[in-house]
Amino acid sequence: MKNLQDKINFRSKIKNMTLSGLPFSDAVSEELPLKQLLRLSLFQISVGMAAVMLLGTLNRVMIVELGVMAWIVAIMIAIPVLVAPFRALLGFRSDTYRSAIGWKRIPYLWFGSLWQFGGFAIMPFGLLLLTGDQAAGPTWAGEVGAALAFLLTGLGMHMTQTAGLALAADRANDETRPKVVALLYVMLLVGMAVAAIIIGTLLRDFSQLRLIQVVQGAAVVTVVLNIIALWKQEAVNPMTREEREATKPLFSEAWRDLTTGNSAKRLLVTVFLGTLAFNMQDVLLEPYGGDVLGLSVSATTLLTAMWSFGALIGLGFAAKWLRGGLNPFLMSSRGILIGVLAFSAVIFAAPLDSASLFFAGAFGIGLGSGLFAISTLTAAMTLETGSLAGKGLALGAWGAAQATAAGLSIFIGGALRDIVNSAAMAGTFGPGMQNATTGYSVVYHIEIYLLFATLIAVGPLVRTRRTAQQQQTGHIGLADFPT
Repeated sequence: MKNLQDKINFRSKIKNMTLSGLPFSDAVSEELPLKQLLRLSLFQISVGMAAVMLLGTLNRVMIVELGVMAWIVAIMIAIPVLVAPFRALLGFRSDTYRSAIGWKRIPYLWFGSLWQFGGFAIMPFGLLLLTGDQAAGPTWAGEVGAALAFLLTGLGMHMTQTAGLALAADRANDETRPKVVALLYVMLLVGMAVAAIIIGTLLRDFSQLRLIQVVQGAAVVTVVLNIIALWKQEAVNPMTREEREATKPLFSEAWRDLTTGNSAKRLLVTVFLGTLAFNMQDVLLEPYGGDVLGLSVSATTLLTAMWSFGALIGLGFAAKWLRGGLNPFLMSSRGILIGVLAFSAVIFAAPLDSASLFFAGAFGIGLGSGLFAISTLTAAMTLETGSLAGKGLALGAWGAAQATAAGLSIFIGGALRDIVNSAAMAGTFGPGMQNATTGYSVVYHIEIYLLFATLIAVGPLVRTRRTAQQQQTGHIGLADFPT
């Protein structure tokens, strides 16, 4: 009997040692076990894959292989961004959704997956019609078909991610919620990295048939991953007819409830400014390396790896600091300051002709933006809401601010570079500024100014969180975070 008990104890110790050695094992709780947490995180893989398809692969394919005019491509890519502000409404609707079996988040995850699937399913045919390869039908069919495909895919991405994050926030407890945030962000990066490698490999030998196969294959993978993610993630809690027919709060009332008496408005301003600051360089970093520093295509391709590595390092620091109870707004300030140093390194890389300094700057941008994204998402998940506003509305508002700023920043960065460079090369700013570096430098300086503006916006949030902790504990209880 004693030997049997010793064997059971030994196996239990081995199991605990194995689990504790896994990444993000401290994100597990009784409410959200490891298997269910890993399954739920698969929706981020599908969202990351969709982001790579829309912003990377199809962008290049439409311009280079299909010969579509750049302004049409820009409009198509902008469509998902135009849908982003509706994330707050989608989150609110998932908070207040009522069904006979009591599900709130699962229906939105499911229908988001269907929208995403439908967009990918019709996308290749709309893109092929854009090239003029059309034998019958109205001449505007290609534009309408492609626009509809991008709209459906963008709407599905936003609905899936908003409902998925809200479900994760519902199931995690106060102690594990910051770690769950970090895990979900890592899965998004993993999804983007894996999708970029696989899709790039499959489209190496481009043909119209291969494009159809790859995009529609992505549609199937989206549905498979999201079904696995949502399976048995929300408990069945039947509602009576009276409960289902009870009056629901209006969106305007819930929004007023969310933004009254807490830091929600300033948080959203911080997210918008910070995302705008970090993302204006998205379409400029690789061209800067080629135009100004004379780096090869293979060398500039490594910039994405450096940025991703910096973001992952930032996630590691975030998990450690949040586990220690660090104020998330203070952590976002650290990310902002790292961003200031990183953009300064990128600017000085040109006059010093230093590729090493340039790559260090790219790493720092990833590190700073990773810390900023995780800290603000954690703050949104732990935001104190009123009786009418729920986690879905708070996370939807965060997503709307973040996605809208990301889309605008890419457009503003590219447009500013072109306008300033055109004026500089024409001699408008004098002979000393008559070179290709000027436009890039102006954009990077504006990003630094925006980071300082973000630092000003986040300052009162740090003081507010510290004051709240002092009122609760009588001292600055960082170990008590999250509240």
